[in-house]
Amino acid sequence: MITAAPLAAADATLLLAAYAAEMRGLLHGGAVARAEDAAALLEGTPLLGAFDGGVPVGFLLLIEIPEIVFARRCGQIEDLFILPPYRRRGAARMLLAAAESMARTRGLSHIRWFVPEGDAAAIALYEKIAERAAWRGYILRLDANASL
Repeated sequence: MITAAPLAAADATLLLAAYAAEMRGLLHGGAVARAEDAAALLEGTPLLGAFDGGVPVGFLLLIEIPEIVFARRCGQIEDLFILPPYRRRGAARMLLAAAESMARTRGLSHIRWFVPEGDAAAIALYEKIAERAAWRGYILRLDANASL
């Protein structure tokens, strides 16, 4: 049974490596980062983990940002990843529900996130549980080798 719970960055190294390997083919930059360096970058940042029998099989990174218009704070999902053998088994939906619960507890106004246009499976899930935003995303690449 898959469960959701906090995940320490140090315990997410294998997941971070798998996520980076999968995403590297979709991203603009070609730099390769060590998973240990990514985990160190996340120290002190709350991660939510999906677990199968205590083994981490996915993660969600939710950060708080100011929402100036309403003078509130909102959440932004920076990353959501599930190991391929655990996809379509409810792990992502469980992590999103846990993120929603965390955001409500913190008094956040909403949660927002971006998804690559080509990620049909993720988009299908998101269309079921959230509203599509009327925004367009842009990126100003400061380091072309280490950029989305």
